[in-house]
Amino acid sequence: MRKCQVVVRREEPSRSSIRTVKYRECQKNHAAGIGGYAVDGCREFMACGEEGTSGALNCAACGCHRNFHRKQVETEGGYDRTSSSSSGTSK
Repeated sequence: MRKCQVVVRREEPSRSSIRTVKYRECQKNHAAGIGGYAVDGCREFMACGEEGTSGALNCAACGCHRNFHRKQVETEGGYDRTSSSSSGTSK
């Protein structure tokens, strides 16, 4: 059995900044099973259901989970950071 170490980093939210999270283009590699690389071209995450339901985590356009989409965090003064999904994608 292989052991993995998980590090949880918590950020203290600033009371003066308003944060908005948007999920952008899909980065899921649909051809990973056959040894290739192909993305579906979904440009932005659109939730299948209402917030708080299980459908809110699936994209209506491409059908994948929200974690496969590039996450973009915006603050009141501009972009805070942009992170790339690492679950199941290959670069």
